[in-house]
Amino acid sequence: MSMNRIIKSSEKVTAYYETDNTILIKGNCFDILEKLEPESVDMIFADPPYFLSNNGITCKGGKMVSVNKGEWDKLGVNEVTSVYDKHEFNRKWIRLCGKLLKKNGTMWISGTLHNIYSIGMALEEEGFKIINNITWQKTNPPPNLACRCFTHSTETILWAKKNDKKARHYFDYAKMKELNDGKQMKDVWTGSLTRASEKKEGKHPTQKPEYLLERIILASTKEKDVILDPFCGSGTTGVVAKRFGRFFVGIDLEEEYLDISRKRIDKTVNIREE
Repeated sequence: MSMNRIIKSSEKVTAYYETDNTILIKGNCFDILEKLEPESVDMIFADPPYFLSNNGITCKGGKMVSVNKGEWDKLGVNEVTSVYDKHEFNRKWIRLCGKLLKKNGTMWISGTLHNIYSIGMALEEEGFKIINNITWQKTNPPPNLACRCFTHSTETILWAKKNDKKARHYFDYAKMKELNDGKQMKDVWTGSLTRASEKKEGKHPTQKPEYLLERIILASTKEKDVILDPFCGSGTTGVVAKRFGRFFVGIDLEEEYLDISRKRIDKTVNIREE
């Protein structure tokens, strides 16, 4: 995919990695999103910072580990120091993404209780209508070490479209029914955490499993559609996009994660080319 297809002609952006179907860009998403062409994207998947890196502990692989994800997830980054700042942060990136979506495009946003309520409110404030509230139920969540509340075993994924009566979002109902043994697919999706085999090129603290993105991408895009991930992390969205013949644009601030994305995407084969 050519940079000219996605970058405004008046802007200069250097790709960290570029192929016929993928562009990875290093930088602050606010800066990069401003430089992309309006209405050039068919679908957006975002897994934004939750801002829960507070020096607490959790359990991973049977061991107590820090909950800290990285500097990018701490309060104070991007001038986020309070709940009001966090909400404005969400409104800002959602607003910028909304300008990039085509009229019939849709946006998926993943989050936990730490951020998802702000996300839902921000979507409505920025002119979106929520289509579905997906509950991702994890079959192997980390145990609750404090034993003072129920074990956290779900995440929420909001699917939204522009609040325009003329907008007609794409949904492959037949494909979802086929994947669900001939029955209508419900809004509770059950599956495991990311498998070790998907982390061979390096680890990301909030890496999503490929099966989750497969369902999202197959449900809401067609071949050769353009998919954007403004917080692309280790590149799961890009891996699945390439596998199913979609174009992908990923943005991330951390070169370490972009390098993981590049390696994973390089090793991915379009299933129609196998």
